[in-house]
Amino acid sequence: MNNVLKIVLLLIGAGLIAYGLYAIITPEFAIDAGPIQVEAHGDNTQSYAMIGFGILALIGGLTFRRR
Repeated sequence: MNNVLKIVLLLIGAGLIAYGLYAIITPEFAIDAGPIQVEAHGDNTQSYAMIGFGILALIGGLTFRRR
């Protein structure tokens, strides 16, 4: 059971960190209409929370390894 939980926590942590970084890097909305270019950037607090929870999941998965 410990090995399964460890693997699940590591995978979820890596996935949350990857998704959080992807959401921060890519723009949410862009319009190209001739010479006018508009990009909308939203609030990144949800992305930062995803990265934080991903780091916590990775730490949790690594602590099961040491037991």
